[in-house]
Amino acid sequence: MATEAVTTLLEPRPLANFVETPFVESVVERALAYITAGFPIHFRGVSGTGKTTLALHVASKLGRPVVMIHGDEEFSTSDLVGSEHGYRMHKVIDNFIHSVLKTEEDMTRRWMDNRLTVACKYGFTLIYDEFTRSRPEANNVLLAVLQEKMLDLPAARETEGYLQVHPDFTAIFTSNPEEYAGVYRSQDALRDRMITLDLGCFDEDTEVAITQARSGLEWREARKIVQVVRALRESGACEFTPTIRGCIMVARALGIQNGCVDAGDRIFRQTCLDILASESSRTASANGSAKLREIVNQLVDRFC
Repeated sequence: MATEAVTTLLEPRPLANFVETPFVESVVERALAYITAGFPIHFRGVSGTGKTTLALHVASKLGRPVVMIHGDEEFSTSDLVGSEHGYRMHKVIDNFIHSVLKTEEDMTRRWMDNRLTVACKYGFTLIYDEFTRSRPEANNVLLAVLQEKMLDLPAARETEGYLQVHPDFTAIFTSNPEEYAGVYRSQDALRDRMITLDLGCFDEDTEVAITQARSGLEWREARKIVQVVRALRESGACEFTPTIRGCIMVARALGIQNGCVDAGDRIFRQTCLDILASESSRTASANGSAKLREIVNQLVDRFC
């Protein structure tokens, strides 16, 4: 008999400090339209573009409990569907005749459903975060779930060979580009079953609003930080272009150190150098690091 794993469900409530600008609202509306049409959605983009936050926000709009899975290279299909864990023991002692003692013992493996099975069974919203960090073969079970609305179940579950997916089940995926370290190329058949929304950097107004909401800085100060980051992004000198995450890190670190957004403030300048120069480069080569630091200094002087 199947037993459900202990699954923590996220409540479908609005996220604190979530910023809804026309740019964000457009993405959310498109995602909800595709979900209403019966398609799973996939937020794809570089690190720091708010994929997971958007997925959680869209899930909150659906009003169903949320089951979350984080992609992992060690995953197998059983980590999604379920597997046998522990044993169930049944023991009968018959002493009806006092001179005869009869004992029967039966020990069987205990099956426990994992998160995908629970979500499919009850119609929860599944968020599969960074799903391409799991090996492609582990995700094969999703093909029938997304297309035929059936979940294939192992014989060890001792029930029917498949589970009809609940009509309220919804799947939201996120992933980084394939060139990222630790990311596998997803199956073409799986990508063909979902609608992919490629997320780049937000527009300036949205980045300012997010930076202000996450740091508590005044709008004018948040805008200066965003201008520095956006100009660095457009400079073409970065191995990895800085994202809104860089803006938030600078703003929050500055608040902790009681600095101010001003080119003459030593704390602000050093914070920008520490965070933005390191975020934009994988290596710490002398030439590359010196060039980035010089550009950051110039941008701080220009905008602040």
